[in-house]
Amino acid sequence: MSRPVFARRFRVPFSACDPAGIMFFPQVFLLFQDHVDQWVTEGLGLSYAELLGPRRVGLPSVRWESDFRAVSRMGDELVISLQVERLGEKSLTLHFEVHGDGVLRVEARQVIVCTNLDTHRSMPFPDDLRAAITRFQEQST
Repeated sequence: MSRPVFARRFRVPFSACDPAGIMFFPQVFLLFQDHVDQWVTEGLGLSYAELLGPRRVGLPSVRWESDFRAVSRMGDELVISLQVERLGEKSLTLHFEVHGDGVLRVEARQVIVCTNLDTHRSMPFPDDLRAAITRFQEQST
C-alpha cells in the first residue's frame, strides 16, 4: 500500500526565476515551505498560523536532502506532492516530489523538529497535531 499524498498544482512565476528563465533553486525550498503550510492548514485541518503564533509551536527544518533532476521554467505547470515518511515523538520526515509534464523535476526529504518557540527546545508534537498527522497517514490512496 502506498502512502497518502497531499498534492497541488503550481505555475512557476516570473519572480521565482533567475536571469536564464529557470526556476532558481532556493525558490524550490520556498515552494516546499508553502506546501507544508498548506498541508497543515488544508490537509490536516489545523491552522499553521495559529500553531506558530498563539500556540508557539515551531516546525523548523533541521535537515534537507534534495535532487534537482530537470529544470523548470517560467510558466511551467508543476505538481508538488508531500508524503509522510516517518512520524517520531519530536520529529517528522517528509518526502516531496515536483513533477512537470510527467517528468520528475525535484525530489527532496525534509526533517522537521517540533519546538517550543519560547524556549527553542524540541518538544513532543501536540496531541492534536500528532492525531491529525496519524489520520493523514492512515488515509487510503
